[in-house]
Amino acid sequence: MRLISGRFGGRTLRTAEGPGYRPATAKVRQSIFSMLEARGMQWGGSRVADLFAGSGSLALEAISRGAEYALLVEKSSKAAQIIQRNLKELGIPRSMGRVLVADVNQTLRKAAPQPFDLIFIDPPYGKGLLAPALELMIERGWPAPGGFILAEVEAALQPNTPPGLECITDRTYGQTRIVLWRTITPDSPSTPEHSTR
Repeated sequence: MRLISGRFGGRTLRTAEGPGYRPATAKVRQSIFSMLEARGMQWGGSRVADLFAGSGSLALEAISRGAEYALLVEKSSKAAQIIQRNLKELGIPRSMGRVLVADVNQTLRKAAPQPFDLIFIDPPYGKGLLAPALELMIERGWPAPGGFILAEVEAALQPNTPPGLECITDRTYGQTRIVLWRTITPDSPSTPEHSTR
């Protein structure tokens, strides 16, 4: 897998293999980052959280594009070791990228150290982990005001939008559904987009 753009564009990432691992394809990752940038995501100085991080490709792409800091939460020690190797091989210091080997929902039960401008969440399919994670992160103040939450889930799942969020994009790419929410602020009413590809 290669990073798409930014200062590490073209660099290769190590990825985990085995049941449950499904790194986002280059096409889906390109769509995710184009979607975010078209809706006003500013990478410079941003804080990003990558939950169920896997190989960490989404957080690392964000850092490549200018994010200031990324927290990567991954329960599997094997996958977390791969993320650490990717950070080391890219020369990303610990002050910019922290790997937390932990259960995502247990982590979200704690108040965020600082709010995040963008939260990626890519839970294992079929385990019902998205809804409780969304509720916890809102309750505990993880997203910044006006911040984005982007979920990558199975295409058949139609997640509800919890209070405090507005759905601004909902698209399917084959077997994958990408849902983008933004935290509600007084000047942020909008109509969600829907498309199937």
